[in-house]
Amino acid sequence: MKIIFAGTPQFAASALAALLKEHHVVAVLTQPDRPSGRGMQLTASPVKQLALQHGVPVLQPATLKTEQAQQQIAALDADVMVVAAYGLILPQAVLQMPRHGCLNIHASLLPRWRGAAPIQRAILAGDAETGITIMQMDAGLDTGDMLLRRVCAIGPDDTAATLHDQLAELGASCMLEALRLLREDRLVPVKQDNAAATYAAKLLKSEGQIDWRQDARQIERAVRAFNPFPVSHATFKGAAIKIWQAALIGQHGEPGAVLAVDKQGITVACGKDALRLEMLQRPGGKAQTAAQFLQAVPVKAGDHFAAI
Repeated sequence: MKIIFAGTPQFAASALAALLKEHHVVAVLTQPDRPSGRGMQLTASPVKQLALQHGVPVLQPATLKTEQAQQQIAALDADVMVVAAYGLILPQAVLQMPRHGCLNIHASLLPRWRGAAPIQRAILAGDAETGITIMQMDAGLDTGDMLLRRVCAIGPDDTAATLHDQLAELGASCMLEALRLLREDRLVPVKQDNAAATYAAKLLKSEGQIDWRQDARQIERAVRAFNPFPVSHATFKGAAIKIWQAALIGQHGEPGAVLAVDKQGITVACGKDALRLEMLQRPGGKAQTAAQFLQAVPVKAGDHFAAI
């Protein structure tokens, strides 16, 4: 099949890699190069880098609303457009250009967690499972008909990073399966139940600030959901300390108070129960085990992390 692929981050690159093995990708759409790293040099997206390695033409319009961009897409005469975390709105005219429309790889079991951050919101909500939905795109926000759904369990230790990698692999295989069914005319569209929809809002840096008055279980979920971005953090003696890993502890005390310190971690009281901080990062440093962190930052029982 002649396929246009639209995507930008690593999640999308995993799908593109799978497609390149089985299909003719006539072009790739990806977002314009962005400044990145300490030098803020313009950097190609993971999708662009992979496309160039395979000699696939790359288009990087800032918007798909211009006549020029739409003419470029129409000229490709594609059978289908595969979309994964592209980051730009597809106008109705573009949605209708490929013979079979546009198929989206969405990292949740729609209609749950429509929107920008479905992986993180699923962990934050304490969901036991999530998955991949292959969706026929329409003009709405993740509202199109569902064509294929596959479940992925969320483990007790899963972070946004580990779950991302699992779903990227699952999304790639699901899209290959959906395209096989499409060629065989066996895809069955299923309407979403809009009444059951939830919204996965874009992550904000401010969400990483820990409020020790919350239940320890909720904070522990946030630590996993916000790894690797925006990373949960708290203030200790005026310094912002990032928390990369934590575990629930059945102890009690004043929220923010350090209850115990050992090589396994720093136990901090929460609104309910406590949290043992196991991987931490001080300003200008790297993520470290609690034992390594304590060599540089003295912490003792009775000390306090800022309450919010």
